[in-house]
Amino acid sequence: MQLQFTSGSPLVEAAWAVGILLISILLAWFVHLAIRWGERKLKARSQATLPSQLLRSFSRPIIFILILEGTLQGLSSVSYLAGWITAIGTVRIAALIVLVTYILANSGGVLLTWYLRGRRARKKARVDDSLINLLRRFMVIVIYAIGIMVMLDYLQLNITPLIASLGIGGLAIALALQPTLGNFFAGTQIVSDHVVRTGDYVELDNGEIKGYVTDVGWRSTRIRTPFNNIITIPNSHLADSVLTNFHSPNTELGVMVNCGVSYSSDLVQVENISLEVAREVVKELDEAVKTFEPIFRYDEFGDSNINFWIWLQALDRMASFRLKSELIKRLKARFDREGITINYPARYLTIDRHSGIQDFFPSDKPEPGSYKKKV
Repeated sequence: MQLQFTSGSPLVEAAWAVGILLISILLAWFVHLAIRWGERKLKARSQATLPSQLLRSFSRPIIFILILEGTLQGLSSVSYLAGWITAIGTVRIAALIVLVTYILANSGGVLLTWYLRGRRARKKARVDDSLINLLRRFMVIVIYAIGIMVMLDYLQLNITPLIASLGIGGLAIALALQPTLGNFFAGTQIVSDHVVRTGDYVELDNGEIKGYVTDVGWRSTRIRTPFNNIITIPNSHLADSVLTNFHSPNTELGVMVNCGVSYSSDLVQVENISLEVAREVVKELDEAVKTFEPIFRYDEFGDSNINFWIWLQALDRMASFRLKSELIKRLKARFDREGITINYPARYLTIDRHSGIQDFFPSDKPEPGSYKKKV
């Protein structure tokens, strides 16, 4: 837009263009302050997180649009740039398409996250944070792809050959990136099927990899071991492994303590004492599930003892270690006080009375042709 009183004087036209730019910057600054004020007001309310996140996603693009419009409007007002008016208009529309795409991607991600977390809070769906992030990334990619296609169509660029070349190139890229794509789809399957979640304690079938899941990414899953090390596992390997999740369906974990008493023991007394000690451990330790009644069962006739086991329930994996240790200590101390014996491994030999006892021991007499040297 070129005004009549500015034409003919390059200095005045330049000053007018700079004035338009400064006004747009000042307006953008006021809009920024207004958005910040509105965001603080919304944060003061307990249930206004969605509007504040939407305002935050709109703030930067709106500021960019105001400054860009001021810059292009100032350039359009200069007479010696009259030949560039069409190009300036094209740049204006293309920039607006980019900024609107950016706004839609940000606001769409915020709305999707709010919707899925709202469903999870209402217990109508089991939606993990990793799945939310994955769906958000996918939606952002789709919106950006659509925005690029719209901008290319506006610039009157034929996108049909581009789409065809993308199809052929995409096939070549898919073959080259087959392991990466396999990890990506395996990660999608792990997240969507709720195989593991962040914070779960897992153990792979080889028994060498176990720990807490810290992150489920699009390519790999990270596990923090009990030694505070991070193990990175490709998602395809994790999806093909037999995995034990100690947090599914809940964190409660069964604890079994195996023991044995001598054959001379009173088995009824052993059972009563063992259950009494187990109930005492459940009552006094915070790591035990209070509503679970301890279970005692005799298991087998062993070589040296009659073996049995006691079953308790711990709150989680870490709690099971202390619960098991405390039960073993208290059970051993109680058996010692009651005179109940836990035998060492022993073997009893039965000797036939008709065979001489000397057959079982070496003779002191030297064999013919041999001699003993006294040391």
